[in-house]
Amino acid sequence: MTIDSLKDKVNVRGVEHYYEWIRQPQTYSKPVMAFVHGWGGSSRYWRSTAKALSDRFDCLLYDLRGFGRSRLPHSSTESSSLKLSYELEEYAKDLAALLDALHLDKIYLHGHSMGASVAAWFLTSYPERVKRAILACNGIFEYDEKAFAAFHKFGGYVVKFRYHWFLNIPFADRIFMSRFLHRPISRQDRRAFLEDFLLADYEAALGTIYTSVSQKAVEIMPQKFAQISVPTLLISGEKDIIIPAAMGRQAAALNQTIEYIEIPKTAHFPMLEDAETYLLRVREFLENEN
Repeated sequence: MTIDSLKDKVNVRGVEHYYEWIRQPQTYSKPVMAFVHGWGGSSRYWRSTAKALSDRFDCLLYDLRGFGRSRLPHSSTESSSLKLSYELEEYAKDLAALLDALHLDKIYLHGHSMGASVAAWFLTSYPERVKRAILACNGIFEYDEKAFAAFHKFGGYVVKFRYHWFLNIPFADRIFMSRFLHRPISRQDRRAFLEDFLLADYEAALGTIYTSVSQKAVEIMPQKFAQISVPTLLISGEKDIIIPAAMGRQAAALNQTIEYIEIPKTAHFPMLEDAETYLLRVREFLENEN
């Protein structure tokens, strides 16, 4: 199977956004599936999933503002002209602007972790632009002031003290990813995650920690899940300790439009830990389309 990969950048709300197409050569147009990655990562980890789904979709991958190859401007003039926050709704607006720039009207949407939160905002802000959605490793959680404060403090240290030489430490990628996984993934994927984390813009990485895990998110996200009006599949990893499956079940229970599944013996990256089962369940959901 031959798969084309076209990589480029486009200015979205003042920031050069990296994007790429993964699709099979064809003479006819396929529907578009856009993928949104999670915190600290980039679109790189979506490639294997996109390649597997490219028989049915033209797959659009992009890096969120401040992550991966969507670098924030560093000159004082360019930075001062940007008045974009790191709120989840602003990232949903980024996605809308990206689709406009690429002349895309209606898509299928596939988000993971923080990217699934961005996708939920997009689904409720622009429901007319989405045919179906898949949200992986997301849910709702309860506000705990002390726990959140401790998380923000620890997260601040993690983001501040990042050094490129970490890549030279033996097994650093394995240690870094251990908390996120129940099953092993390839060394190439582990190293890509670590590289992306080390390269993420400081302001974006820190800012999204505060907006993703916050009292506002606790109050707003249940409303967002309840308001989703397009058919949506919510996938949890049974062993996920980052966003436990119970949080996914709670989110799905708020809306009959959301179909919920758990993938056994996987954690926060079920699309990589058990790609066969993940793709099977995604395809089943898509094939039930009226």
